[in-house]
Amino acid sequence: MSGLARVVVHPPSPTGGRRVTAGAEILGVAYGVVDLVEFLRRAGMDPDDVRLDDPGLIDWRGGGPGVWG
Repeated sequence: MSGLARVVVHPPSPTGGRRVTAGAEILGVAYGVVDLVEFLRRAGMDPDDVRLDDPGLIDWRGGGPGVWG
């Protein structure tokens, strides 16, 4: 992850989507896995190396990758 803090995918909001942060930086609001992977790519990660089930990389709060709203 070289320099990027652990990613947190926050619980779904009442209006839809999940806030995604890395440390104090807000990466965006994801409405699905495609959005999340794009945010991680923009943050400097290689999408081919991203494992959404890696607890060392992503802290899923309020449900895993199948829960978006």
